[in-house]
Amino acid sequence: MIEVAAGVFAIRHEELDLTTGLVVGDDECLVVDTPGDHVQGAALARAIRQVTPKPWQVVYTHNHFDHWYGTGPLLPCEVWANENFRFDPGERTTWAQRYRDDGKPGLATAIAESELVTPTRTFAREAGIELGGRKVVLRHFGPAHSFCDTVIEVPDTRTVFAGDLVEHPHYIGDSFGDGDVTRWPAALEALLALDPVAVVPGHGDPVDAKFVAGQREVLIAGWPSAR
Repeated sequence: MIEVAAGVFAIRHEELDLTTGLVVGDDECLVVDTPGDHVQGAALARAIRQVTPKPWQVVYTHNHFDHWYGTGPLLPCEVWANENFRFDPGERTTWAQRYRDDGKPGLATAIAESELVTPTRTFAREAGIELGGRKVVLRHFGPAHSFCDTVIEVPDTRTVFAGDLVEHPHYIGDSFGDGDVTRWPAALEALLALDPVAVVPGHGDPVDAKFVAGQREVLIAGWPSAR
């Protein structure tokens, strides 16, 4: 747990260098993403309960398996995502096989056995969640890393959870897979317009706005048409 602001946490995970999040209000808390299987999800739930006993809601930053397959142990709860969120049934098979090939049968089995919890609440461009004394704003800036990227803003602390729009120290794996990379810099520009002090990436340690601006320049250098 890294407390990036009062009651706002980045939660770091060893597998895939994943970062999930927690925002605590007076009445409820919001969990930002869950790990890639039910075993890791249960561990996340236990860790959160060490911080707060308050009921939770969950929000998905996007639909890649490592950001939502672990939600089952947190049920029952509301689950938020952008309206473009879609479940790709082939992704479970692909990643289970990849872990078997990598000699990690336990992770492969956990993925195969995880209950997949699809969203109960969706939004188009913007939605607010009241946690009691604290409002969190969900924003969709268009397709970029995926077609359903959700940025979670905590305005009272100028903290933003960016999902895989931002990764630290650099983009990893198949980060440019199924979104629209030509529109990614515009999404980061919109994120920077929120004037964040702290940005929690989908993978890696929290960063600042300067780091995000640097990753935007990397994308523009690779895809000049994205300017």
